[in-house]
Amino acid sequence: MIALPRRPAVMTAVTTAALAALTAVLVRAVRSDAYVTDPAALAGWYAVAWALFGAAAWALRHVPARHVAPLVLAGSVAVAAGGLVAEPRTSSDVYRYVWDGRVQAAGISPYDHVPGDPALSRLRDDRLFPRGAECERPERFRVAAAEGGPSTAPSGTAVATCTLINRPSVHTIYPPVAEGYFLLVHALSPADARHKPFQVGGAVLSVAVSALLLAVLRRRGRAHWAAYWAWCPAVAVEAVNNAHVDVLGVLFAVAGLAAVRAHRVRGGTLIGAGIATKLLPAVVLPGALAGAAAPRPRRPDGAVAGEGPPRPLRRSLAVLLPAAAVVVLGYLPYLLISHGSVLGYLGGYAEEEGYDDPTVKNRYALLRLVLPASWSQPAVLVLCAAVVAYVLRRGDPERPWRSALLVTGAAFLLTTPGYSWYALLLIALVALDGRWEWLGVAMAGAAKYVGGRAVDDSGLLGTVAYALAGIAVLVGWLVRRRRDGRARKGTGPEPESVSAPESAPGPVPEPEPEPGPEPGPGPYGVRSGAPEVTAGRGPRPRPRPGSPRC
Repeated sequence: MIALPRRPAVMTAVTTAALAALTAVLVRAVRSDAYVTDPAALAGWYAVAWALFGAAAWALRHVPARHVAPLVLAGSVAVAAGGLVAEPRTSSDVYRYVWDGRVQAAGISPYDHVPGDPALSRLRDDRLFPRGAECERPERFRVAAAEGGPSTAPSGTAVATCTLINRPSVHTIYPPVAEGYFLLVHALSPADARHKPFQVGGAVLSVAVSALLLAVLRRRGRAHWAAYWAWCPAVAVEAVNNAHVDVLGVLFAVAGLAAVRAHRVRGGTLIGAGIATKLLPAVVLPGALAGAAAPRPRRPDGAVAGEGPPRPLRRSLAVLLPAAAVVVLGYLPYLLISHGSVLGYLGGYAEEEGYDDPTVKNRYALLRLVLPASWSQPAVLVLCAAVVAYVLRRGDPERPWRSALLVTGAAFLLTTPGYSWYALLLIALVALDGRWEWLGVAMAGAAKYVGGRAVDDSGLLGTVAYALAGIAVLVGWLVRRRRDGRARKGTGPEPESVSAPESAPGPVPEPEPEPGPEPGPGPYGVRSGAPEVTAGRGPRPRPRPGSPRC
């Protein structure tokens, strides 16, 4: 076997070639209508795209440091552009976004009427609400005829009326920040633009997430991790081509986790904006509170150090209260103008997706391999609570994204969702923390969503895909644990070490500290054994032995 030379110029060329091939495959997959006509072929194109993505991300590790950030950003733009070459292929959610923006621009609450309500027929157009033979195409949903519109053809036959909006008989489910985004895109778009402005918005947001990840990771000497998001095929398909608003929630969540270490109120506010966009970013809140329930330091006499209210409580409230305030204030204008519930179809959606009945849509698939179906939902609640408790007690407040990844990934493996765009948040957390083995969970969601249409038993395929993803996570954890143990004993390389690539000028970036036998950050982000630093003053000197303590 011939080993590939890892000279900087060679690896830069390999990375560029892999990115070009990835973009070409994504364009081929997006331009295809195979989701309806040949889902097995589409699943194959997705598999090739993921393989090229892995090759490009591996090659990037051996590229000179000065080339990493430009390559990541250029690749992010290329991958995003690949999602713009065709109309949405595997989801019709964007048409609800178009409709909600149009309804709000007319001065009507999006929560008051379903898209199929004839009372809003004056807002319909022939592209969003086609008639006649167009309604025979896939992904067309029947609705009542518009008020005053023709219900029969000249021959006397009925004229079918349909819409591109899925679930046209239920109210919108999207939270207020998402609805504000829909209104903004509508206001900035030409009258007949339909879905394209939302795709462009998704491309801009996906590149913005890439830039934010680079800004955060370059300070830690981990700029190449940003490629896990920037070049991921799921970003091109779900954030750009299908234009899912989840990408806006991801941007807020990443910004919040990056800010929460130094500015808890700011971090909580940003995470709250993410929750008010798609609700799912709520799973990163335990990460933002990592270590909040850790045992408090004690003085030699056994008394708890510090006075006043418990600092962990103040720290937690500094994150939770701003997050809750953003959600409440976001909903408030809609509460004032709406006649119905602003929660829309949320309860019905949870029931439809099988969160109450595990036999629907293969929910809780992995747990049902070992537990009766009736036990799976209580088991999920208990296990999720245990993971959150672990993060609150043992999580590292200096790396909140690691705890957020653990909670989010565990929730995905326990609930086995079938919609691949949910994993956009998980992919961004992988980029922040570098634990690439969790990407298998995102691949499992795509396999279940697309590949499930090509097999007789989509539930079995989803179960196998998530089981393999869980095994990959376990193996990755074992490998890292063994490597870190060897590094502590001095028999192996330092964990997560960063080396200066060949011909890379400048100093070697300082590696991010990993947990080890040396004292780590305490529950408040202060390393035990280090002099305490107070705001506006220098380090507080330690008291001499025998001196009184204040």
